[in-house]
Amino acid sequence: MASEQPSHQQVVEATAAAEAKMRPQRVPVNVYETTGALVIVAPLPAVTPGDVTVELQPGKLRFWARLRSASPTKDYLVNEWDYGGYEREVEIPDGFGSAVEATLTNGQLAIRVLRGEPAESLTIQPS
Repeated sequence: MASEQPSHQQVVEATAAAEAKMRPQRVPVNVYETTGALVIVAPLPAVTPGDVTVELQPGKLRFWARLRSASPTKDYLVNEWDYGGYEREVEIPDGFGSAVEATLTNGQLAIRVLRGEPAESLTIQPS
């Protein structure tokens, strides 16, 4: 017997309810330095660039992604991660922060924090 598909409104309501009670998932990162930038790479499965925000402030970088969607009808036997609700803050060493660039491809967020004097505050979405 096939299960009934939830309506769009049911998914919207379930997502809002899940987001209200969930704690953001801490995202693991890899950080390395190139000639012109500090590079931060993080897995963000099942979100799109429009779901992600990257914020650069002097001495720190924070990125997060909203919950993509929640199912009102699934009773998981094991539920260790969700489609979104990601968040991470990374300290930025001196000498970096003049600008920030980000891309999200195949579930991998790559952020480049350019060398130079830190900007006041920059907020972008990945391309």
